[in-house]
Amino acid sequence: MASTDSITLPAPFDAHVHLRQGNMMRLVTPHVEQGGIRMAFVMPNLVPPLTTPEQTFAYTKELQAIAPNLHFLPSMYLSAQLTPEHIRQAKAGGIVGVKSYPRGVTTNSDGGVGMEGYGVYDEVFAEMEKQDMVLNLHGEVPSDVDGDGTCVLNAEERFLPHLREINRKFPKLRIVLEHCTTAAAVECVKTLPANVVATITPHHLALTIDGACSSSLGFCKPLAKFPSDRAALRDAVRSGSPKFFLGSDSAPHPSSSKLPALQVAHVTAADGSPAHEVTLPSPCAAGIYTSQNLVPLTAEIFERAAIPLACLEGFCSTFGREFYGFPAPQGHEVTIRRVEGKKVDKAFGYKTDKGDDEWVIPFMAGENIGWEIAA
Repeated sequence: MASTDSITLPAPFDAHVHLRQGNMMRLVTPHVEQGGIRMAFVMPNLVPPLTTPEQTFAYTKELQAIAPNLHFLPSMYLSAQLTPEHIRQAKAGGIVGVKSYPRGVTTNSDGGVGMEGYGVYDEVFAEMEKQDMVLNLHGEVPSDVDGDGTCVLNAEERFLPHLREINRKFPKLRIVLEHCTTAAAVECVKTLPANVVATITPHHLALTIDGACSSSLGFCKPLAKFPSDRAALRDAVRSGSPKFFLGSDSAPHPSSSKLPALQVAHVTAADGSPAHEVTLPSPCAAGIYTSQNLVPLTAEIFERAAIPLACLEGFCSTFGREFYGFPAPQGHEVTIRRVEGKKVDKAFGYKTDKGDDEWVIPFMAGENIGWEIAA
């Protein structure tokens, strides 16, 4: 690191990024490098999900063709079809992790883990431990509001016993609790061995539930929580603990999904009188997009949160790389510098696979930030 007006980081690493498919993939994949990232751990929740090594190898090849200078770390989707033999094949082919999703909780998670729990995957986890692969956990349990009272506000805390049990059964398995949002998750990770770590997103360092609920652009899974939870995340980063590092969970969605138009329904009255129109709200997609300016945005959020800029290097570069076993290569450093009047882009336009005009709206669209990538 240099002065407070210019910061050089060794080959920043984003340990959690969504790159999608088709034309959206072609839009957002170059953004990762533009945002200052040199290595990216890529999520497998596509349609269909990447449940086999062959599918993952093919997808990684597509990404590499779009962004040949980026180092991609591929992952597979934890599913009932996954076998120990798949794990061996994956390891041999360079796949570094398996991602677990709770069923139905977030984007493209219908094939994830349901109420049956994680014990059914013991053979897979045992082989992952043997092969030294990483288990990446979306740390929530499915909501069951009318049953046990689980909802978006307590789903992460209620997941933590599963994390402890997996670690108990497989003490050498490397585990990442992805995008943690609660003080309870931070404390849990602190108490577990060094091979259990967590990623934290920049937007969870910025948002609380107020911001998440006041605009669909702040809606993501897991949901931002209470001010006390945000304070715990900030303290975890401020502490300089290598257990907590950058995983942006940058998740692009078309604007029609993030800002859905009201749907029109035609309703016929009980007395048979002519139908009239009523408007109904559409669901909003869960996800916040940060890839295009990720490193400068992270520096901006650090300053707003009174997190020392000296913490950037560990958080953005060294801690995650050390955990995954990929030291920063020489010559891939990234420098950010202070700037005045820099605004986050309001939207990124592209054509959908059907040829329609669409946009991806980034986090803090149109706001001023005080950092940019140095040319």
